[in-house]
Amino acid sequence: MAAPGKVAAFRLPPLPTIGEIIKLFRLKALKQLSQNFLLDLRLTDKIVKQAGELKNAHVCEVGPGPGGITRSILSAGVEQLLLIEKDARFIPGLQMLSEAAPGKVRIVHGDILTYKMEKAFPKHLKKDWEDEPPDIHIIGNLPFSVSTPLIIKWLESVSKRDGPFTYGRTQMTLTFQKEVGERLTANPGSNQRSRLSIMAQHLCTVENCFIIPGQAFVPKPEVDVSVVHFTPLVQPKIQQPFELVEKVVRSVFQFRRKYCFRGIETLFPENGRLKRTEQLMMTANVDPTLRPFQLSMSQFRNLCNAYRKMCDEDPSLFVFNYREELRQKKMTETLLGSTGQPEQTEEQNQL
Repeated sequence: MAAPGKVAAFRLPPLPTIGEIIKLFRLKALKQLSQNFLLDLRLTDKIVKQAGELKNAHVCEVGPGPGGITRSILSAGVEQLLLIEKDARFIPGLQMLSEAAPGKVRIVHGDILTYKMEKAFPKHLKKDWEDEPPDIHIIGNLPFSVSTPLIIKWLESVSKRDGPFTYGRTQMTLTFQKEVGERLTANPGSNQRSRLSIMAQHLCTVENCFIIPGQAFVPKPEVDVSVVHFTPLVQPKIQQPFELVEKVVRSVFQFRRKYCFRGIETLFPENGRLKRTEQLMMTANVDPTLRPFQLSMSQFRNLCNAYRKMCDEDPSLFVFNYREELRQKKMTETLLGSTGQPEQTEEQNQL
């Protein structure tokens, strides 16, 4: 019995193991959905521990599958657990868990990429952005095919403070391929520094918590897996709209092995390209001979601020699309029977 005045810790009743659930419902990981099951409850407990204190918290688990992480979340004493699962094969096993934790679990058969997270939790949990993070967490062992587009979508939501971030600075604990985890946390000068590094780190504190070896999963993926924790920053490091930051960062990393000057050129139309690129580099005080992965966050901030000023002076700049310009040029050359320039062909291949 619990001591007087204390609420007894929640414990799940005896249940079939995850392996037995997989056999019972004849579940099989689908390669086309890049599914991998994590059966070791010590590892699922370790993932959930990275999220922080979950007692009486509200949690959304993305892609629970057969329910390994789900059990660890429930065992942490959460108030409410929302499960969003796209694959209908897993729903019966999750319903078994829901029945074992009466009133605690809500199951949604749907796609996390389209699910409206701004209505997922009670309104009373909302906190001001400047306050401590709300008692809301997002946790998920993400399929590799979904992880990158999903984190980009959520980073945009952090920037706009919508979706799950209408409640405040909601924290996320998610799994990625090891290489993607390294990109998310890479420092300037690292070979893993990429567009993902800048977009994540300018909006969040990003921590690569630990590595799960591939052999811990069923079926075994060809790569190891990183567990990454995100806490949105009170103030983004680059205070410009998400679309503008993404356009500048994507352009810079367009030709990651060349000088950053070459990628920044793609922000501007061919007519006046060199002059405008030089103007942007000078205003931002960035050395044009640095490689994209060498640029610091403050240098990206300067580039975005300088580009924003140029766009304010000439709004047509922001809607300019370098790839579309290349496509139109190629069509024209084809119609005229021109072979084009070898250097452009190489860069078209990169794009």
